[in-house]
Amino acid sequence: MNETPSGERPHIGFFGRRNAGKSSLLNAVAGQEVSLVSPVKGTTTDPVRKAMELLPLGPVMLVDTPGMDDEGELGGLRVKRAARELARADAAVLVAEAGSGLNEADRKIRELCAERRLPLLTVYNKCDLAETLPPPGENELYVSAVRGDNMEALKDKLATLLESGEAKFRLVGDLLHPADFAVLVTPIDMAAPKGRLILPQQQAIRDILEADATAVVVKEHELRDTLAALRKKPALVVTDSQVFAKVSADTPEDVPLTSFSILMARSKGILDAAVAGVKVLDSLEDGDRVLVCEGCTHRRQCDDIGTVKLPRWIRQYTGKNPEFAFVSGREFPERADSAKLIAHCGGCMLTRREMQYRRSLAEMQGIPITNYGVLIAYMQGILPRVLSVFPYLRTFPEK
Repeated sequence: MNETPSGERPHIGFFGRRNAGKSSLLNAVAGQEVSLVSPVKGTTTDPVRKAMELLPLGPVMLVDTPGMDDEGELGGLRVKRAARELARADAAVLVAEAGSGLNEADRKIRELCAERRLPLLTVYNKCDLAETLPPPGENELYVSAVRGDNMEALKDKLATLLESGEAKFRLVGDLLHPADFAVLVTPIDMAAPKGRLILPQQQAIRDILEADATAVVVKEHELRDTLAALRKKPALVVTDSQVFAKVSADTPEDVPLTSFSILMARSKGILDAAVAGVKVLDSLEDGDRVLVCEGCTHRRQCDDIGTVKLPRWIRQYTGKNPEFAFVSGREFPERADSAKLIAHCGGCMLTRREMQYRRSLAEMQGIPITNYGVLIAYMQGILPRVLSVFPYLRTFPEK
């Protein structure tokens, strides 16, 4: 449970006005002092995250946020950060003061949640200080973070709230039947993490086992001999996108082929946008800006995929010299009007909601967004093949 990555944990955001008790409430739910608590308004200046296990649901991420009624120039930036977390959350807790009702900022939060179909629980904190209180409405609860009133009921409601949200999307298991073989091609090079597989590879293995199928893991140079040694044809070959060319050549045409990055784009809900956006590659000109985005931060190696290989391959494919910009981690530009194309990693460290948020920002600005795996497959002329495992994608752009 403790090792579940952030991208696989439902995110529960605590929102509301300053001094409503968001930080105290999050601390009470987590059972430890996660957020700084003070009577001074605006104590929480940046989102604070705490990973925990919320039974019976499982691993979750709690997110404390700045007050949505903050003021001034700096306060405006805090409100902006809180609003950004609201767009990323899988469920929201609106924290208000018992006996005080909802103010304009609270009602705005409710409106935003309704617009985004975000599960919402309104919690009236500090009920120990109120003399009389009306009965709570649907999805409302009175609590006291200080005295501990109704804390177990709050945890139960949070679990129910998340269960009512988006269904969990499979990575690869739904493409397989029990007893199927899936061959996973995992290059071990300088960019591979020492002593372990990268996260999408680990998640694919687990999902295959949960589908009662068999995972066969090989390096790219062992694939041809492995396929020849198997007694039956594999149901699927999944590869790291960086070795698409070799793996495609070594995999028979009647064996379905795709990549970890493309599977991740499907599970995060951006595959259709990535397929539509990749065609922009053919219209790039010298000086056009390509924004390369990664959801995690890591030390760049000498032949890093995002900052070195992709720019090199794009220049070779287009014969042009575009300008490349790079962002990583949780930062994603809300305004990137000058970009001609956004190339995003699989997003294994980001939630589905976060990837949907990034997709929506790109669409609002009219900027096509694509994915590393889709991009590489398109440049190598094998995109129709690697997308054929997804019948709902009726048409594929040809190279």
